[in-house]
Amino acid sequence: MTLLHLHLLQNGKKSLLAFSGGVDSTALFHLLLENNIAFDIAHVNYHTRPTSDAEESSAIALASKNNLKCHVHSCTLEKGDFENKARRERYTFFEKLIQLHGYEYLLTAHQLNDRLEWFMMQLTRGAGLPEMMGMGSYNQRDGFIILRPLLEWDRTRIETYLKENALTHHIDPSNSDEKHTRNRFRHRWTNPIMAEYAHGIRRSFAYLDADTENLIEPMHFTTLKAFAYAKNPTTLRSRVYGIDQFFKTQGYILSQHDKGHLKHEGELIIARRWVVSQEGEYTFIAPYVKLLGMDKTFKEQCRALKIGVKLRGYVFGTPEVMALIPRLKG
Repeated sequence: MTLLHLHLLQNGKKSLLAFSGGVDSTALFHLLLENNIAFDIAHVNYHTRPTSDAEESSAIALASKNNLKCHVHSCTLEKGDFENKARRERYTFFEKLIQLHGYEYLLTAHQLNDRLEWFMMQLTRGAGLPEMMGMGSYNQRDGFIILRPLLEWDRTRIETYLKENALTHHIDPSNSDEKHTRNRFRHRWTNPIMAEYAHGIRRSFAYLDADTENLIEPMHFTTLKAFAYAKNPTTLRSRVYGIDQFFKTQGYILSQHDKGHLKHEGELIIARRWVVSQEGEYTFIAPYVKLLGMDKTFKEQCRALKIGVKLRGYVFGTPEVMALIPRLKG
C-alpha cells in the first residue's frame, strides 16, 4: 500500500510533518524518507507525563540523524477540555511555522482507525454526512494544505510495518484511558470492527468521499484584512457547511445552535466576536464592532447597499471594505 497524494509530496516542495513520536507519526516519518520526500518535523511538548521531555529529545535526535529540522514548541495548558486546547495550541504553532518557512503542506499521521473513530463520534452527535467525512486526506486551509497520507492504512498494517523494520516509537499511556471519548470509541467499537472489516471500511470511505463531493458545493473565501467574503453556493446546506469550514480555519468550532441560526437568519453574531452576514449572492464575515458615531451619509449608503446592520460597525472603520462591497454587489 502506498502513501496517498504521493505525486504532490514528490513535487519538490517542502512539507511539515506533525510528529509526536508515536506509532503513526513514526511510521509516516520513515515512509516519507523511503519515498525521498522533502520534509521537516514539528513536535509539541505539553509536559503532561514523565516521558514528555524524553520524547522531545528523541524527536530532535531523529531529525538530526536524518538531516532534518525539528521545530519544538513547549507549553503547559490549563485544566479542562484538554484535547481541544491542545489542538488549538499545536495548529497555531504549525501555522506560524508554515508562514515563517514557506512549507507547502502540513502532514498529519491520521489513519483509517482514526477516520472510523471520527465518523462514529460525529454520527452519535447528530452530524450530517459532510461533518462525518470531515477527516479527509486533502483539506484546504487558509494559506496551506493538510495532507493525511496514511488515511487508507489501518493500525494493524502500520504496526506491522514498524515491526518488520524494527522502528522504535513511544507509547502514550493516556491512549488506554477511557475517560477520553475518543479512547472509549477506539477500544470498545472501532478497533474490534476494524480488525474484521478493514477492507470493506476502506472501500466504503472511498464511496462516501465521492458522494460528499457531489453533495456539497465548494465555498471559497477571500480575505481583505479581517474581512472575508465568498460567493454563495446554490444550496443552503452547502452554505452552512462552507461557513463552518471557514470558522474551523480560524480555530473556532460552530455549535449546533450556531448552525441552526445560520439556516434561518440572514445576519448572526458568533461567540460575540464575529458577524456573519448572508446578503444576496455573497456571505460576509468580519469582526463584530458595535455601531458608534456613524454619520447620516454613511448610514444611507449602507441602506442603499443593503449592508447588514451588525456588519456596519466594522465596515465603518474599514474604508477598503466599504469600497469593495459595491463592486461585489454590482
